[in-house]
Amino acid sequence: MNTTLDTKALNQKALDQKALNQLFTEARTFNAFTDKAVPDELIKQLYELMKWAPTSMNCQPGYYLVIKSADAKEKLNKALAPGNQQKSLAAPASVIIASDTQFYNNLPKQFPAYPTAKDMFENNESFRDTTAFRNSSLQGAYFIMAARSLGLDCGPMSGFDNKVVDDTFFPEGRYKSNFIINIGYGDATKNYPRGPRLAFEDVVKIL
Repeated sequence: MNTTLDTKALNQKALDQKALNQLFTEARTFNAFTDKAVPDELIKQLYELMKWAPTSMNCQPGYYLVIKSADAKEKLNKALAPGNQQKSLAAPASVIIASDTQFYNNLPKQFPAYPTAKDMFENNESFRDTTAFRNSSLQGAYFIMAARSLGLDCGPMSGFDNKVVDDTFFPEGRYKSNFIINIGYGDATKNYPRGPRLAFEDVVKIL
């Protein structure tokens, strides 16, 4: 018996299976990419798509430094764990997903419904840092989904020295690195076997 739920029958706004495969079920973390370039115009299109995804109080603390030049790649390479170095040098682009620690200065414009929002964050460092980290992490995930939707492949990673990255690329101290995503057109022949996922009944409870 076929137990697959027909989401289209439930909601006509649901994406078709081909789109779901591209975004989720057939998408992979890529460790190798072809030499096909990722043009700046495509990166701009990617941002213009992902920026509409939600963040708390519309705070949008994400900051994205796209590393493409040979000089910038060599600087980034010094901060990477050995297992991440060669694949990042070979990737068409590496994107440092960072948090803007001064995101609250934009809140009067971005979230006018709450006039004291700026003060709430400006005067509470712990709250500010937690909010910036959580929401830049969300935006990094949105970045991955937007990239996949535009036909790009991604290799997110956290194996690097945050302090070295921040001292090298954000010496003024305003931005703090969160994680890095290699982007390009993946070489599927270099993929590892796909790891299993946890079962629904092991991690989901409906009350």
